[in-house]
Amino acid sequence: MPDIVDTAINAGTFSTLVMAITTAGLGAGPFTVFAPTDEAFSKLPSGTVESLLEDVIQLRKVLEYHVVSGKVMAADVVKLESATTTEGSTVKIDASNGVKVNDATVVTPDVEADNGVIHIIDTVLIPR
Repeated sequence: MPDIVDTAINAGTFSTLVMAITTAGLGAGPFTVFAPTDEAFSKLPSGTVESLLEDVIQLRKVLEYHVVSGKVMAADVVKLESATTTEGSTVKIDASNGVKVNDATVVTPDVEADNGVIHIIDTVLIPR
């Protein structure tokens, strides 16, 4: 089974995320990744992605805000009210009407990978 990065590459809709992960040099897992699509990245203000790619420290903070340690499948995510990210902050989880992570909606849960699981979201999460 491919790992999270290879799974994202093979999906074809995560080129921005893959470029950011590669630039930041994130570790091996296992991880749960709330993965924004290229369309989610395109909703950010103009120049945001380019600015992040030039500031690896800030880029890493944003990426790690999308990652939870361990493999947390959707059946377990819906039981949570929050989760601590590898960045150190918590994200709010609301499963009352679909699943939301902060203001992002999980559009596709449980994309399994060798080193964890991906839950595809429609909005980039930005830490405070």
